[in-house]
Amino acid sequence: MSTSLASAAGRTSQCADAATTVRVWDVPTRVFHWSLALCFAGAWLTSDSERLRDLHVMLGYTFAGLIVFRVLWGLVGTRYARFTSFLFSPRKFASYVKSLITRKPEHHLGHNPAGSVSIFAMLGLGVLIVLSGFTVYQDIGGEWLEEFHEVAASTMLAVVFVHIAGVIVSSLLHRENLVRSMVTGSKRGAPSDGIRHTHRTVGAALLVAVLGFWWAYQSGTADAWLPQPTATAGERTDRHHDD
Repeated sequence: MSTSLASAAGRTSQCADAATTVRVWDVPTRVFHWSLALCFAGAWLTSDSERLRDLHVMLGYTFAGLIVFRVLWGLVGTRYARFTSFLFSPRKFASYVKSLITRKPEHHLGHNPAGSVSIFAMLGLGVLIVLSGFTVYQDIGGEWLEEFHEVAASTMLAVVFVHIAGVIVSSLLHRENLVRSMVTGSKRGAPSDGIRHTHRTVGAALLVAVLGFWWAYQSGTADAWLPQPTATAGERTDRHHDD
């Protein structure tokens, strides 16, 4: 009798924990996520426009800065932002994919194994895109490097679509809106598993840095400390007045 009551109480407690909303994603992680998505989308849409070339370059620089920030935050950030929280073995990845196929998905409060693969892939591709884009901007490497830059960007776009599809599938199977959680920072979980600090100050500083850089770039202030393309340095003197 007492054993049954204890078991029932345990199940009730687990259900209560599962229904509790806890903070998982800190503010810097969320600001990074949406800022990177905006920069990549904007850079992709302006990649073939000569008239919008400066906007493309500005977004590229921002994209680079965001990646640097994410690498640092992956080392010193909060629990679920750190790389160590979503380093999964191939066996864990296979087990998670199998759980999706059988419609009995393993629940991960932070990044799941499939999501972690896409995150590392996007960060790695992001580095290649930045390095190749900068050398192309400096007129170094020739046409092959420009093609490499385009291939890297196209590959990342494919990874982004796979990532979005994975988010949709996981949201449906887990019955949890993962997109909303990256906006609010909250998910269902046990109270003890939530993060204590959201680091709003760091998140605000990151947003101010992004917006401040955009202002400096558009006003021409950033020209004093940003490297200029060697082949067209003279042409960029009046780049903000061409239109």
